[in-house]
Amino acid sequence: MSKKTAINDRTKKLRLILGDQLNASHSWFRELPDTARYVLMEVRSETDYCIHHIQKVVAFFKSMRRFSETLKQQGFEVQYLALDDPSNKQSISENIVSLTQKDTYSCFEYQLPDEYRLDQELQHLSATLAVPVVAVDTEHFFTTRNEVTDLFQGKKQFLMESFYREMRKKHVVLMSRGKPEGEQWNFDTENRKKLPKTQSIPPSITFNSSVTDLVTLLKKCKVKTFGEIDPNKFTWATSREEGLVLLEHFCRELLPLFGTYQDAMTISHDTLFHSQLSFVLNVKLLSPQEVIDRVIREFRSRPNEISLSQAEGFVRQILGWREYMRGMYWSMMPAFKKENFLGHSRPLPSFFWSGNTKMNCVRHAVSQSLRTAYAHHIQRLMITGNFALLAGVDPDELDRWYLGIYADAVEWVQITNTRGMSQFADGGKIATKPYVSSANYIHKMSNYCDGCAYDREKRTGSMACPFNSLYWNFFITHKEKLKKNPRIGMAYRNIDRMSHSEIKQITAQAEHYLSDIEKL
Repeated sequence: MSKKTAINDRTKKLRLILGDQLNASHSWFRELPDTARYVLMEVRSETDYCIHHIQKVVAFFKSMRRFSETLKQQGFEVQYLALDDPSNKQSISENIVSLTQKDTYSCFEYQLPDEYRLDQELQHLSATLAVPVVAVDTEHFFTTRNEVTDLFQGKKQFLMESFYREMRKKHVVLMSRGKPEGEQWNFDTENRKKLPKTQSIPPSITFNSSVTDLVTLLKKCKVKTFGEIDPNKFTWATSREEGLVLLEHFCRELLPLFGTYQDAMTISHDTLFHSQLSFVLNVKLLSPQEVIDRVIREFRSRPNEISLSQAEGFVRQILGWREYMRGMYWSMMPAFKKENFLGHSRPLPSFFWSGNTKMNCVRHAVSQSLRTAYAHHIQRLMITGNFALLAGVDPDELDRWYLGIYADAVEWVQITNTRGMSQFADGGKIATKPYVSSANYIHKMSNYCDGCAYDREKRTGSMACPFNSLYWNFFITHKEKLKKNPRIGMAYRNIDRMSHSEIKQITAQAEHYLSDIEKL
């Protein structure tokens, strides 16, 4: 070995890229290619910490492999540890220890993980490795980890709307002379329309690639997964180029009606006017900045076709909710993972794994999720989440289900939405009220009730919709914890007007359903 080569080896950095850190714009990649060796790895510690939908595992692995190949084509040195590689220790930290023992590096560098579990694991490497350890930012989000905490320092409640307005002002998004465009911060009231029967929906963009090699790999390694997959027609975007195709399709075809129907649900279409960008955003193939910029450019170029409410509704999801969820995650972990304000402990019903239930709305939302590894936010919040909350399901079990079933589910965004927004397990740190409803809301926002075995108009009696009695039973059961919440005062005023006999019938109906929940 020449003296020059030896010096280069000793000064080379080892850099880790996690499966959700596929950011081609990171400053790492503006350096000369020969300054570092990059490592990506498929490990059992990540496939096995919960049971995942097979499409989720495949989407991550395929994205990682394609990103690795892109880096190699650009001249970067990349070591890719496949799941069945004989040298793979099946643990991120153990692989890093092994790599630093085999070769000499000037330091080990990693981008800050977005998951608390991995953050702790990589921090502990500092005491293990014989080389310096350096952590850098992912350069993806609008905010730092602690920005939400700092913004609300000294305040009892962290309101998303307050955070959203600060982000709009700070990043000058849809602002005019220091004020929100349209003289209104939030157009949410215009974003709650049911899909008309005659409304046409543009076809979804799918990529139909072959993933037979990855499906074979998972089977060979006996990785436990669930859900459906067609190995010859894998539809998820798994590269930056495909993500940009999705973004263009959303802006050109879906944005004009996104806001109007973003809360709508229908049996006839899985994605409606939603962008399907959550996966490529969460693995960082696209940045939130470029997505928002592109949406606003489209809005500006078509003012007669795209209203401000459509653009604002989308911006609120990315700049508001997504950044807020991440900030709340880092402000509350790890204690947040144990929150159970309502003391719920019921096991998750088996039909969440099969879709076998007579409740048409739950059957459709679950079956779609098993088939596609996707459901939009209202299906998650007001169908599966709503039912689980009304039924008193243990938030631990629901956490694992949501984290496993959706391809876009990474813990920083999943657990905050599950424990906070969906299950009110945090007692109101994230959501200002429990998001529960009877059949009335489901019928208002969907066609799920059409042809259902249960009667949406009945609270009690034979084949009364379970959502109705469970809804009122929820408020009755948790009265002492919820009665002072000003946002749900109407529910308790209605209960106060009910006769003792009516309340008794409702609670008996609810108990009947809960005692035999597997037969619903």
